[in-house]
Amino acid sequence: MSLASPRSLFLLAFLGCVAVMGGALYLEHVLGLEPCPLCIVQRVFIIAFGVICLIAALHGPERTGQRVYAVLALLFSAGGAAAAGRQIWLQSVPADQLPACLPSFDYMIEAWPFLDILKTMLHGTADCAEVTWTLFGMSIPEWSLLAFAGCVLFSLYQLLRRA
Repeated sequence: MSLASPRSLFLLAFLGCVAVMGGALYLEHVLGLEPCPLCIVQRVFIIAFGVICLIAALHGPERTGQRVYAVLALLFSAGGAAAAGRQIWLQSVPADQLPACLPSFDYMIEAWPFLDILKTMLHGTADCAEVTWTLFGMSIPEWSLLAFAGCVLFSLYQLLRRA
């Protein structure tokens, strides 16, 4: 039995990222759900993971290059899983212990220094704790964590597989 080529698996992972981002954009633009700061961070991580997978699929490197791409993909997917985990944790914190809500992201970009925006986005706010949509009893960050877990497993498989 032959395994699928690393190149085709990287392409499949990229297409999975396109599907996840399509779902996120559907929730935002069709259902009207505004992404919170941690949602935006998770989007950045899934896009970065997808770009790495696309580059790997187009490049089709030898074994060492495949491992480099797998390590980069693993870093981005682990970062996204951490952001999703943080948001899930924020959703379990009592409302009176949550950080204050923030102004809109557009306002922060115009008025705040970049490092303050980055720190605030990675920390999360009360906006991040609000559960506005569920599917099969799971909130958006729980679905996101599930997707990132799949990305982590994919990256580990690509990293550890034999030639």
